[in-house]
Amino acid sequence: MESHNTLNLDMEKDQEKAFDYSKRAQWLRAAVLGANDGLVSTASLMMGVGAVKQDVKIMILTGFAGLVAGACSMAIGEFVSVYSQYDIEKAQMKRESGGGGEVEKEKLPSPTQAAAASALAFSLGAVVPLLGAAFVKEYKVRIGVIVAAVTLALVMFGWLGAVLGKAPVIKSSLRVLIGGWLAMAITFGFTKLIGSRGHMYA
Repeated sequence: MESHNTLNLDMEKDQEKAFDYSKRAQWLRAAVLGANDGLVSTASLMMGVGAVKQDVKIMILTGFAGLVAGACSMAIGEFVSVYSQYDIEKAQMKRESGGGGEVEKEKLPSPTQAAAASALAFSLGAVVPLLGAAFVKEYKVRIGVIVAAVTLALVMFGWLGAVLGKAPVIKSSLRVLIGGWLAMAITFGFTKLIGSRGHMYA
């Protein structure tokens, strides 16, 4: 009897560990995706401005504005989304307890933590192209440094996302890398096109 109870306890502990690991993996994967979003969107903004303006200050200010705006947008969006989930799970717990029991808030998602984590992850990704551009005055070299820094970060984020999501590493990394390159190239190309046409009609 004792051995049976011990076995049950061990199984429950294993299930809790598996659940905790799964939960942590989901948070980490969300953080990686948020960082990747910050990286690509900020780098694309900087490349777009760089297509028509070679001034390093303008490029960095644009990237910094993109960092702040993106981090705020991510935080607000995550807060609203997780708060909706919080309300749903809280109502479900009340129904399961017959309306009389106390809700275990520690088991509920935290909208504030989710918002802070999302903003931080986005900001960490956005810092990469900003640092790449900050110390290079020569325009062509600066563009090359940004692309190189972003490429390295994209490969790393693609690898992390694949590991956490248990997906094929090479395919996942290539998708992330090609997607980031396309975003930067399209933003650069369209801004260059519109900027040159605007100059012609000015």
